[in-house]
Amino acid sequence: MTHTPLRRTSTSATPSDNGHDGADQAFLLLRTVFTVAPILFGLDKFAGLLTDWEKYLAPWVNDLVPGTAHQAMLAVGVVEILAGVVVAVRPQIGGYVVALWLAGIIVNLVSMGAYLDVALRDFGLLVAALTLARLSAGRSVRVTGSSR
Repeated sequence: MTHTPLRRTSTSATPSDNGHDGADQAFLLLRTVFTVAPILFGLDKFAGLLTDWEKYLAPWVNDLVPGTAHQAMLAVGVVEILAGVVVAVRPQIGGYVVALWLAGIIVNLVSMGAYLDVALRDFGLLVAALTLARLSAGRSVRVTGSSR
């Protein structure tokens, strides 16, 4: 007895025509998360509901930036909000912006020798942001060039 592999027997021309393409779904999930999360975290730099953000700022970074650690975190909040907006509007650029931002956060945390669990989590997010940028690059021609 021989094994016959299962084959897709769809009537649509391509998987993305029916909206069930895994890459399309992954793109939508990543774009949504990397739009909403940076904006919410950025807004929380002003509200301070989630945590005391200043404790995550490395002393050497605090020495480099003008003003207080609180003022630096407010500037960080503005950057995060802008990064989320860029992801919403131009994910092929925004994915790289968020990845670079996360790299900066990782360097900051690792240089403190503290919050290494957060740094590791942010590394995973960095990889996901790069994935969004790569998925977006492949989509820009396909989406603008199609009649969907």
